[in-house]
Amino acid sequence: MAEIKDILVPDIGDFDGVEVIEILVAAGDSIAVEDPLVSLESDKAAMEIPSPLAGTVKEIKVSLGDKVAEGGLLITIEVSDANASTASETADEASPVESETTPDVAKAEEKPAAAPAPPAKPPAASPRPSPTANMVIDDDAFRKAHASPSVRKFARELGADLSQMTGSGAKNRIIKEDVKAWIKQTLAQGSQGGGLGVEPMPEIDFSQFGDIEIHELNRINKLTGKFLHRNWVTIPHVTQFDEADITDLEKFRKQLNKENEKEGLRITVLAFMMKALVSALKEFPRFNSSLDHTGENLILKKYINIGVAMDTPDGLVVPVIRDCASKTLFELANEMVETSKRARAKKLSPADMSGGCITISSLGGIGGTAFTPIVNAPEVAILGLSRASIKPVYNGEEFEPRLMLPLSLSYDHRVIDGADGARFTSYLSKVLSDTRRLLL
Repeated sequence: MAEIKDILVPDIGDFDGVEVIEILVAAGDSIAVEDPLVSLESDKAAMEIPSPLAGTVKEIKVSLGDKVAEGGLLITIEVSDANASTASETADEASPVESETTPDVAKAEEKPAAAPAPPAKPPAASPRPSPTANMVIDDDAFRKAHASPSVRKFARELGADLSQMTGSGAKNRIIKEDVKAWIKQTLAQGSQGGGLGVEPMPEIDFSQFGDIEIHELNRINKLTGKFLHRNWVTIPHVTQFDEADITDLEKFRKQLNKENEKEGLRITVLAFMMKALVSALKEFPRFNSSLDHTGENLILKKYINIGVAMDTPDGLVVPVIRDCASKTLFELANEMVETSKRARAKKLSPADMSGGCITISSLGGIGGTAFTPIVNAPEVAILGLSRASIKPVYNGEEFEPRLMLPLSLSYDHRVIDGADGARFTSYLSKVLSDTRRLLL
């Protein structure tokens, strides 16, 4: 038969009129021995009062802000006969679980303990890592923060730094809502490094050094910045550099363009590169894959869609050319021309920029000898092209001038090993050096 029992404030040391700052249970809750019931705070220490027995909460007898002392009634609880028989004995032995205190709590700690605390509960399962798990936290400042033990525990589980928060509770006490708000703000400031264990960028008034002019980033700039930042900090990048001898390819390309000049057909080096990538992705299927959202499974793709980074007046966009394996050089070249026109006219839809398998970023028309492109997640690799230049290449007997194209392949090291990255660029180089290999 169930019995109603009172749970009183146990011996809390040399404290009287301690304020109730948090009520951790509600009527109807089922609680176990050692579950925290309320949080109390004096001007020297904060503590939680644990339950000396298990049962169901019937009534809360205190309110936030109430002052309590040893022997004061906290709650009533409905317990079973087994619990009821030992309730008074357990209650006499119970002692509060003291949390992090301020340095001047030493006087209270000098008091002899009323009785040994009940055995601690088995440690709970580790919480799921939070986005702020790597936050650098000053433990001393954390301990001095004005918050209850339960809020401290909540903050530690989330990797939140109490010392950086302003409390909205009574007497500027930090409450759970303050922790949640701080987490949201920290994530929103992720682009400044707030959740990566590094200090955010300082706010500087540059006008103190001279005249300035402020231009707000457009929508494409903002979106691109967020995506690139996410990809850079979440993907372990490696970049493999190589060169391809495109001397013969360039002669062949010019010949094709001359033959089709009347029809207005024109092939670029980029079209050849797309055909070479089709061949390379078939040879190295791991490059045509994506990790699933758990990061534990690799999704191999049977289709080949290639993204092409395009520089527009409003910023960088990456439209996707689909089914590249089934298209001719001329079809790829024409589609890129049409896609470029649509990109500059702001007529690309989200569907036009999704579903890519690998991306090409070509800076050859501008200049440079090499660069490190950022992987366009969820793809696992991106190929950068720089400006081709004439270089002396030894053919076994003498040096001869050859047109060499710099290749910069960045890849996700979780999926692709360094040896495979080198094999991939070496294969591309061979295919581009001898276009007959595209027929194989």
